[in-house]
Amino acid sequence: MKQDMIVILDLGSEENTVVARAIRALGVYSEIYPHDITAKELMELPNVKGVILNGGPNCVVDGVQIDVAADLYQTGIPMIAVNHPAAKCAAISLPKDEEELKDTLKNFVFDVCNAQANWNMKNFIEDQVELVKRQVGDKKVLLALSGGVDSSVVAALLLKAIGENLTCVHVNHGLMRKGESESVIEVFKNQMNANLVYVDASERFLGKLAGVADPEEKRKIIGGEFIRVFEEEARKLDGIDFLGQGTIYPDIVESGTKTAKTVKSHHNVGGLPEDLQFALVEPLRQLFKDEVRACGLELGLPHDMVFRQPFPGPGLGVRCLGAITKERLEAVRESDAILREEFAKAGLDQKVWQYFTIVPDFKSVGVRENARCFEYPVILRAVNTVDAMTATIEQLDWAVLMKITNRILKEVKNVNRVCYDLSPKPTATIEWE
Repeated sequence: MKQDMIVILDLGSEENTVVARAIRALGVYSEIYPHDITAKELMELPNVKGVILNGGPNCVVDGVQIDVAADLYQTGIPMIAVNHPAAKCAAISLPKDEEELKDTLKNFVFDVCNAQANWNMKNFIEDQVELVKRQVGDKKVLLALSGGVDSSVVAALLLKAIGENLTCVHVNHGLMRKGESESVIEVFKNQMNANLVYVDASERFLGKLAGVADPEEKRKIIGGEFIRVFEEEARKLDGIDFLGQGTIYPDIVESGTKTAKTVKSHHNVGGLPEDLQFALVEPLRQLFKDEVRACGLELGLPHDMVFRQPFPGPGLGVRCLGAITKERLEAVRESDAILREEFAKAGLDQKVWQYFTIVPDFKSVGVRENARCFEYPVILRAVNTVDAMTATIEQLDWAVLMKITNRILKEVKNVNRVCYDLSPKPTATIEWE
């Protein structure tokens, strides 16, 4: 690995990602590891120039104040502590302001650790290509290609590393956006000449999800079925040993660590079956969302592909709240298409980071054609964010909102209300489930 690295050890902080991003903003690579890493494991990490012991409100686990192993202090690697009074090294306080934070970290990173500012996407890609080649060798990788930003960037990176030894599988699980599968086939098979296998498993997925209302259970069913489909496709191919995945850093953080609570399980983190028959290839797992986009541009992917709407792995399954029905699923799909079309017309598609619709599993009374109706509401959501860890609400023009509302009420079946979600993250998450 070409980049120097500063390691952040999580001793209960809720600001690990903030510190990591501030260090990367200085041009130095940074990764977060659990507090119980051993001295041997730390010394085996490449190019570690310094360690930050990052304490915080979750520093007590099972009634015990956590600390790093005593021999970590004997490694000779420069260390500082933040909010960790028990640490046996120098301590600093970190300001909240982003620029002040970077200024505070500069002295430790450059003067104490003598780290070089060599963290950039070109070096990252070169390193990952080398690591993938070393991991995979002449064997083959199967990649879940949804067509979203993460899987597209992974596909481009793996194509650069192993070329024809990559087979991409696009699974239509019946939870795709309108026209999504057709777009994936056009871009990746016809334009990028990737080895693409298309699987229509919509009835299979919807059958497994029938009557399942719990969001975590839905996510794990969808994740588990994805793997089963890939296993079945792999058996049709020769020599598939690896599964490529678009796991990124917010997925890891939100799925919980030893000192952090789970926000939500991600199908590519917590939903994998125990009898998984593939080794995983996850070259983006330490990147934040904005870094993934920068990586995609560096790899030469089209701008509109790199900046396309984020889409969760479980698809519309987490936007059709509660137990999924075809009636409500169709309402989500059609209302989402209207929202995307109107945002494009209003020039909001390149301004707003993520926008989508949700249909909950309850009805309300309304009036249609001078008669009482009992139908579903559609909830609109439009948020802006840099790294998906926090998000603000887009303040939409009233005329745009009314046009979207009128179209949904007129064109989407079984819907009699439209609402706009004004909740930022935190306290809300970006998705509803």
